Amino acid sequence: MAITLNNGFTMPIIGLGVWRMEKKAIKDLILDSIKIADYKNEAELWNTDHGHVLEACKHSLKKLRLDYLDLYLVHFPVSIRHTGIGATGSPLDEDGVLDIETNISLETTWHAMEDLVSRGLVRSIGISNYDIFLTRDCLAYSKIKPAVNQIETHPYFQRESLVKFCQKHGICVTAHTPLGGAEANAKRFGTVSCLDDPILKGIAERYKKTVAQIVLRWGIQRNSVVIPKTSKLERLQENFKVLEFELSKEDMDLIKTVDKNYRTNIQPAKFWGIDLYA
Repeated sequence: MAITLNNGFTMPIIGLGVWRMEKKAIKDLILDSIKIADYKNEAELWNTDHGHVLEACKHSLKKLRLDYLDLYLVHFPVSIRHTGIGATGSPLDEDGVLDIETNISLETTWHAMEDLVSRGLVRSIGISNYDIFLTRDCLAYSKIKPAVNQIETHPYFQRESLVKFCQKHGICVTAHTPLGGAEANAKRFGTVSCLDDPILKGIAERYKKTVAQIVLRWGIQRNSVVIPKTSKLERLQENFKVLEFELSKEDMDLIKTVDKNYRTNIQPAKFWGIDLYA
């Protein structure tokens, strides 16, 4: 099952999230994933490489031993001090605040991304963690529209306005935290998981599915791509079984009622000394 992007290429409706996973676990899980589904590759331009897009892409291709990427995303709508190609740290200034660069615009970064397509290094390009206003600006200055906007969205953070805006303008929404981060984010950020929600638990009992399966199926029926993270083979197999059932309109509407506008994943102020969402 796949979604057709605005450039004609297709993208699987369900994928595998690997952020914060150990290298050994990633290797084993990707091999298992290939056995279950036909995965394509995706990479992201890190925040420190906004002024070095071509070099960063070539670095990723070399590491992945590929000639091109199916999809390449701007990881976050902020450029921070460059610390070397391929570095994924977040440098802070002397006050302990994220060291943001002010000489590189998102428009400049995007045109460099477009150049990757012209060079044949990337098939599709996209954005990540862009709100409605930044997405609108990108549409205004782009020659090649973003194919994807990868954002945090789940039943507790549904972001209906942003999702509908992207879809109206032909941008595929990908949920990078489709389960709300669950236990991992509860430990990292002290957040509450939607997987413990009583309404979602009740729906899961009626369908004889896990709450995670209900949440993923909800995401898919919103016409968004979901990329849940797991390090366990049985959970991976369970995730793909969401293609075997469908939620009723009544239950889709019921899930709308649990929205809390509650972000669980990216909490910049906790690590960067600045709230980029303020």
